[in-house]
Amino acid sequence: MNKNHYVAIMAGGIGSRFWPMSRTNYPKQFLDILNTGKTLIQSTYDRFVKFIPAENIYVVTSDSYKSIVQQQLEHLPVENILCEPSRKNTAPCVAYISYKLSQLNPEANLICAPADHLITDEVSFQNICLAALTFTSNIKALVTLGIKPTNPNTGYGYIQYEQLSVSDNVYKVKTFTEKPDRELAKTFVASGDFLWNAGIFVWQIKNIIKSFEKHLPEIHEMFDAEKEYFNTQEENEAIERIYPQCVNISIDYGIMEKADNVYVMPASFGWSDLGTWASAYETLEKDYLENAVAGNNVMIIDATKNMIHADNKKLVVLQGLEDFIVVDTKDVLLICKKEKEQEIKEYVAEVKRNKGDKFI
Repeated sequence: MNKNHYVAIMAGGIGSRFWPMSRTNYPKQFLDILNTGKTLIQSTYDRFVKFIPAENIYVVTSDSYKSIVQQQLEHLPVENILCEPSRKNTAPCVAYISYKLSQLNPEANLICAPADHLITDEVSFQNICLAALTFTSNIKALVTLGIKPTNPNTGYGYIQYEQLSVSDNVYKVKTFTEKPDRELAKTFVASGDFLWNAGIFVWQIKNIIKSFEKHLPEIHEMFDAEKEYFNTQEENEAIERIYPQCVNISIDYGIMEKADNVYVMPASFGWSDLGTWASAYETLEKDYLENAVAGNNVMIIDATKNMIHADNKKLVVLQGLEDFIVVDTKDVLLICKKEKEQEIKEYVAEVKRNKGDKFI
């Protein structure tokens, strides 16, 4: 394994579209959404440790999730858990790991990946990650992995790319488009030059820091001014000073859509961002009535095409529903049409307004 290869697993989100299973104090990255026997962050760690040195794997998460990360990733050194004092989206998250690693190893070549995605073809995933690391070690490039679309999904961002490759399976990015409507998504897929944005990035630390300096100078200045404290006893205090001043912005908006050295590598490795219950439905095995069931004691009578998640110890009897999401937890029951799943975040906000934080 290459000692200059690093991974940052981004694990600070609250997964509100997987409510009511995902809660603010225990979000979806720490849950076994698909009943595989592993939580999503455990699966992500296990995927990377096969080809990245274990000591080079970091998790960036919220202060409030540190103990959960320690419990679930018991082989991860505690100093490799980077805790954010507040949620400021992915740009400050990437800046934190980047400026920290720049002090440790200026030659670091980094993969940034979400903690809560599903990848079923791990061999193909490993191969494209290593190919991306090889490319970025030789070229001043910011690389994103793009998924070949299988349908006009409106829940994903899209990447348009040049048709002439600059290297083996590496293409210059033309445009990024956030979650288009269905008609536009159909046009994208039919054109053949668009990919889904997987939100998995690869770059050398020195090159992403140059990009922060150019495109997000305020964030660069704050992290650069405190960099001498990284990897010392004063690191946490430095982060406490930096984060309140950081703008809330994604790495996509802040850098990837502005930089002129962005490339994409098309891939197919059985990917889903597991962003919604409907994406879980697509992933799980179905019964002969096309119901996807996560739970050992679910009985279905004359019901079709439903996504059902229930505690293994609880008997759930479902009759007559078609195309519904049914999620049963110890204190919340959600019954929602699949076509309305993008509105679950709005339902959570409504619950908070009416019932406070008790069920959030």
